[in-house]
Amino acid sequence: MNFILYSDVNDSSISQSLGRPEYSYYFVLKAYRPVLESLGRVHVVSSTAEVDLLYRQLLAVGEDSLFLSFTPPQKTPNDLECPTICVVAWEFDSIPDEQWDNDPRQDWTQMFARQGRVITLSSHTGRAIRRAMGEDFPVLVLPTPLWENFAAIRSRLSSRPVNLGSTLDIKGCIFDSRTLGLSADALIPVPLTAEQLAELEALRPPPLTLKRRLIIARHYLRLWTLDLGKAQPVPVHRTHFLSQWYWEGIRDLLSDAAHYRLARVLPAIAGPQSIVAPEPAPIDYPDTTGQVETEVDGVIYVSVFNPQDGRKNWHRLISAFCWAFRETEDATLVLKITHNDLSSYYTELMTLLAQLSPFACRVVVMHGYLDDPQYARLYEAASYYVNASRCEGLCLPLMEFMASGKPVIAPDHTAMEDYIDEHVAFVVESSEELTIWPQDSRIIYRTLRYRPDWGSLKTAYENSYRMAKEQPQDYQRMSRAAIERMYDYCAFAPVQQRLSDFFGLAPLTSQATAVTDNASC
Repeated sequence: MNFILYSDVNDSSISQSLGRPEYSYYFVLKAYRPVLESLGRVHVVSSTAEVDLLYRQLLAVGEDSLFLSFTPPQKTPNDLECPTICVVAWEFDSIPDEQWDNDPRQDWTQMFARQGRVITLSSHTGRAIRRAMGEDFPVLVLPTPLWENFAAIRSRLSSRPVNLGSTLDIKGCIFDSRTLGLSADALIPVPLTAEQLAELEALRPPPLTLKRRLIIARHYLRLWTLDLGKAQPVPVHRTHFLSQWYWEGIRDLLSDAAHYRLARVLPAIAGPQSIVAPEPAPIDYPDTTGQVETEVDGVIYVSVFNPQDGRKNWHRLISAFCWAFRETEDATLVLKITHNDLSSYYTELMTLLAQLSPFACRVVVMHGYLDDPQYARLYEAASYYVNASRCEGLCLPLMEFMASGKPVIAPDHTAMEDYIDEHVAFVVESSEELTIWPQDSRIIYRTLRYRPDWGSLKTAYENSYRMAKEQPQDYQRMSRAAIERMYDYCAFAPVQQRLSDFFGLAPLTSQATAVTDNASC
């Protein structure tokens, strides 16, 4: 059997694709590839246009092929000759079962019916598909096999939950709450002094003279006349220049009462004037091309996310941490950002940290792309991994840190229900809430996600810190349980067996090939 694989993001574009919706599909493909190679030959194409050409070449020599599309179903071609199966990462309780924008591919049920089967990453998604397609529809729930990839990190696993000191480095930039000079007062406009008010008053233009009013009237009469002669399809509205003349030339002569009466009678002229907001002062962003590093120690919490991903609930993840440890100096939250555009979240993040200040704990934000050795140092430095998401299709970073022997703080909803419970995690309570399918341009509430409880998250921080400081044996027990859970859930052999049974293929090999790319989102 030949497996033809495709993802919108590939090896050459991954570092420039941080933050894209299809970003995580790349890592799913990379993780699946070794187990697929144990069942047949794997061909990775750079474009879906190559699929049928390769399919016909292989068919000509008597070899069967199957196209695995690591893209959302609505972006998968539906007119290929090659048999096709979508690999679906999905985190909601229902799948799109209707079309919009005159695009039948938006109806996933039609796409799946045409393909005849589907691969997904979690039991939660499997149930959602079967509810739409019928209980007998062939669905393979296949987590990514990544347990073997972290053997080296597990071999260096420290039994101490409190980090005595680690160096983290990245090609990019690092923000440290202890060096940012955060202050909530900086967010409040400072009242102007008497001197500043006097300076502004001195800049105020003098009262308009009759001559100046006539010049203003002549100016707008000229513009109005020129506009009458234009041959453009949609000339400026005739009352536009009258409105400008009114506001600049005679508004100051009328009392407020007279102005409001006129505005009711002639709203196009004396109505509210549109004001163009001034351009904000440009932000001097730090350089992101150099190599930077920082030292961390104490009880270290790590989270990996894209700030533009509304599922990640990162504002509450940070605020609960800062409130839980307002007076705790040796608690550190390390945030690895998986988005390549610093400007897309910088102001929002800094405003949040300033609003939460002052706090004794430490927040470290790493912006940039980590290579494998750098990621390994992050895995090893962590005491805990934190997830506060509203929904997850799989959450590779959470699984990776667990496979590295790190207990976690996380909800047990959506995909995380497959591997999160009180034996491996401080479970964050959550409740259902209505939401939209993210690609639905109509923005209609059709599905459900979850709302993690902020108080439960704050308590999880406090309880996990207490365990790290006072109950190291309990921490070690939870660490071992996390490793065992990941072995049962995503080791190579059980994943290979599920895939072999689904396709009816005998394994060619039982050995896993390590996947080194793990900077997933």
